[in-house]
Amino acid sequence: MSDDDQKINLLSREGDVYEVALSVARMSKLVDESVDDEDTSAISDIPLPNVKGIVLAKIIEYCQHYQTEPMTEITTPLPSVKLEEIVQQWYCDFVKVENVMLFELVTAANYMNIQPLLDLTCLAVSVMIKGKSADEIRKIFNISNDFSPEEEAQVREENKWCEDAANQQS
Repeated sequence: MSDDDQKINLLSREGDVYEVALSVARMSKLVDESVDDEDTSAISDIPLPNVKGIVLAKIIEYCQHYQTEPMTEITTPLPSVKLEEIVQQWYCDFVKVENVMLFELVTAANYMNIQPLLDLTCLAVSVMIKGKSADEIRKIFNISNDFSPEEEAQVREENKWCEDAANQQS
Protein backbone atom coordinates (compact mmCIF):
# COMPACT_ATOMS: atom_id res chain seq x y z
CA MET A 1 0.00 0.00 0.00
CA SER A 2 1.44 3.39 -0.96
CA ASP A 3 1.79 6.33 1.42
CA ASP A 4 -0.92 8.15 -0.59
CA ASP A 5 -3.39 5.33 0.08
CA GLN A 6 -2.45 4.68 3.69
CA LYS A 7 -4.06 6.82 6.37
CA ILE A 8 -2.80 7.92 9.75
CA ASN A 9 -4.54 9.58 12.68
CA LEU A 10 -2.99 12.72 14.15
CA LEU A 11 -4.27 13.43 17.65
CA SER A 12 -4.33 17.03 18.87
CA ARG A 13 -3.78 18.25 22.43
CA GLU A 14 -7.55 18.18 22.99
CA GLY A 15 -7.81 14.63 21.65
CA ASP A 16 -9.31 15.62 18.29
CA VAL A 17 -8.55 13.03 15.60
CA TYR A 18 -7.44 14.10 12.11
CA GLU A 19 -7.20 11.30 9.55
CA VAL A 20 -4.69 12.21 6.85
CA ALA A 21 -2.75 10.46 4.12
CA LEU A 22 0.54 9.11 5.38
CA SER A 23 2.35 10.94 2.55
CA VAL A 24 1.00 14.25 3.91
CA ALA A 25 1.78 13.40 7.53
CA ARG A 26 5.36 12.41 6.64
CA MET A 27 6.16 16.07 5.94
CA SER A 28 6.61 16.15 9.71
CA LYS A 29 9.89 14.51 10.64
CA LEU A 30 8.41 13.86 14.10
CA VAL A 31 5.54 11.89 12.57
CA ASP A 32 7.78 10.23 9.99
CA GLU A 33 10.07 8.90 12.73
CA SER A 34 7.06 7.76 14.79
CA VAL A 35 5.47 5.68 12.04
CA ASP A 36 6.18 1.97 12.12
CA ASP A 37 7.04 1.07 8.51
CA GLU A 38 6.59 -2.62 9.20
CA ASP A 39 2.89 -2.56 10.09
CA THR A 40 1.15 -0.73 7.25
CA SER A 41 -2.20 -2.49 7.61
CA ALA A 42 -3.51 -0.67 10.68
CA ILE A 43 -4.11 3.05 10.98
CA SER A 44 -1.61 4.43 13.45
CA ASP A 45 -2.47 7.07 16.04
CA ILE A 46 0.21 9.71 16.53
CA PRO A 47 -0.41 11.88 19.58
CA LEU A 48 0.71 15.51 19.26
CA PRO A 49 0.18 16.81 22.81
CA ASN A 50 1.85 20.16 22.10
CA VAL A 51 -0.42 21.06 19.16
CA LYS A 52 -3.94 22.49 19.51
CA GLY A 53 -6.61 21.10 17.21
CA ILE A 54 -7.21 24.40 15.38
CA VAL A 55 -3.46 24.72 14.73
CA LEU A 56 -3.16 21.09 13.62
CA ALA A 57 -5.99 21.65 11.12
CA LYS A 58 -4.04 24.59 9.62
CA ILE A 59 -0.86 22.50 9.49
CA ILE A 60 -2.67 19.71 7.67
CA GLU A 61 -4.07 22.27 5.21
CA TYR A 62 -0.51 23.52 4.59
CA CYS A 63 0.93 20.02 4.13
CA GLN A 64 -1.86 18.96 1.76
CA HIS A 65 -1.37 22.06 -0.38
CA TYR A 66 2.41 21.60 -0.33
CA GLN A 67 1.92 18.13 -1.87
CA THR A 68 0.24 19.65 -4.94
CA GLU A 69 2.19 22.94 -5.15
CA PRO A 70 5.51 22.89 -3.28
CA MET A 71 6.45 26.25 -1.83
CA THR A 72 9.31 28.16 -3.42
CA GLU A 73 12.38 27.65 -1.24
CA ILE A 74 13.09 30.60 1.03
CA THR A 75 16.71 31.63 0.62
CA THR A 76 18.87 34.09 2.51
CA PRO A 77 19.62 36.84 2.18
CA LEU A 78 15.99 37.54 1.42
CA PRO A 79 15.49 38.94 -2.08
CA SER A 80 12.67 41.21 -0.84
CA VAL A 81 10.77 42.26 2.28
CA LYS A 82 7.47 41.44 0.57
CA LEU A 83 6.17 37.92 1.06
CA GLU A 84 4.56 38.00 -2.39
CA GLU A 85 7.99 38.35 -3.99
CA ILE A 86 9.42 35.40 -2.06
CA VAL A 87 6.72 32.69 -2.08
CA GLN A 88 3.54 31.93 -4.01
CA GLN A 89 0.32 33.80 -3.22
CA TRP A 90 -1.36 30.83 -1.52
CA TYR A 91 1.44 30.69 1.05
CA CYS A 92 1.25 34.47 1.59
CA ASP A 93 -2.47 34.16 2.27
CA PHE A 94 -1.88 31.16 4.54
CA VAL A 95 0.17 33.22 7.01
CA LYS A 96 -2.26 36.17 7.03
CA VAL A 97 -3.70 35.11 10.37
CA GLU A 98 -3.95 36.57 13.86
CA ASN A 99 -0.58 36.94 15.60
CA VAL A 100 -1.50 34.31 18.20
CA MET A 101 -2.21 31.75 15.47
CA LEU A 102 0.98 32.67 13.62
CA PHE A 103 3.09 32.20 16.76
CA GLU A 104 1.35 28.88 17.49
CA LEU A 105 2.10 27.77 13.92
CA VAL A 106 5.78 28.64 14.43
CA THR A 107 5.86 26.63 17.66
CA ALA A 108 3.98 23.66 16.19
CA ALA A 109 6.08 23.61 12.99
CA ASN A 110 9.19 23.54 15.17
CA TYR A 111 7.79 20.80 17.44
CA MET A 112 6.60 18.68 14.51
CA ASN A 113 9.80 19.43 12.58
CA ILE A 114 8.19 20.65 9.35
CA GLN A 115 11.00 22.78 7.94
CA PRO A 116 9.21 24.49 5.02
CA LEU A 117 6.35 25.56 7.33
CA LEU A 118 8.80 26.75 9.97
CA ASP A 119 10.66 28.75 7.32
CA LEU A 120 7.41 30.32 6.08
CA THR A 121 6.06 31.25 9.51
CA CYS A 122 9.39 32.65 10.68
CA LEU A 123 9.59 34.67 7.46
CA ALA A 124 6.11 36.07 8.15
CA VAL A 125 7.15 37.07 11.68
CA SER A 126 10.37 38.68 10.43
CA VAL A 127 8.46 40.69 7.83
CA MET A 128 6.00 41.72 10.56
CA ILE A 129 8.70 43.13 12.88
CA LYS A 130 11.08 44.58 10.29
CA GLY A 131 11.59 48.29 10.87
CA LYS A 132 9.65 48.29 14.14
CA SER A 133 10.89 49.98 17.31
CA ALA A 134 11.60 47.98 20.46
CA ASP A 135 8.31 49.22 21.96
CA GLU A 136 6.35 48.12 18.89
CA ILE A 137 8.01 44.68 18.96
CA ARG A 138 7.23 44.35 22.68
CA LYS A 139 3.55 45.00 21.90
CA ILE A 140 3.51 42.45 19.08
CA PHE A 141 5.03 39.75 21.31
CA ASN A 142 3.26 40.95 24.48
CA ILE A 143 6.57 41.48 26.30
CA SER A 144 6.74 43.82 29.27
CA ASN A 145 9.63 46.27 29.58
CA ASP A 146 11.72 45.31 32.61
CA PHE A 147 14.04 48.32 32.30
CA SER A 148 13.67 51.53 34.25
CA PRO A 149 13.93 54.66 32.04
CA GLU A 150 17.51 55.13 33.29
CA GLU A 151 18.51 51.54 32.48
CA GLU A 152 16.90 51.79 29.05
CA ALA A 153 18.81 55.01 28.32
CA GLN A 154 22.05 53.31 29.37
CA VAL A 155 21.41 50.31 27.10
CA ARG A 156 20.54 52.60 24.19
CA GLU A 157 23.77 54.55 24.71
CA GLU A 158 25.87 51.36 24.95
CA ASN A 159 24.31 50.04 21.72
CA LYS A 160 24.15 53.28 19.78
CA TRP A 161 26.62 51.90 17.25
CA CYS A 162 24.04 49.26 16.28
CA GLU A 163 21.34 51.85 15.53
CA ASP A 164 23.87 54.01 13.65
CA ALA A 165 24.80 51.06 11.45
CA ALA A 166 21.15 50.24 10.77
CA ASN A 167 20.38 53.85 9.84
CA GLN A 168 23.32 53.97 7.43
CA GLN A 169 22.03 50.86 5.62
CA SER A 170 18.55 52.37 5.15
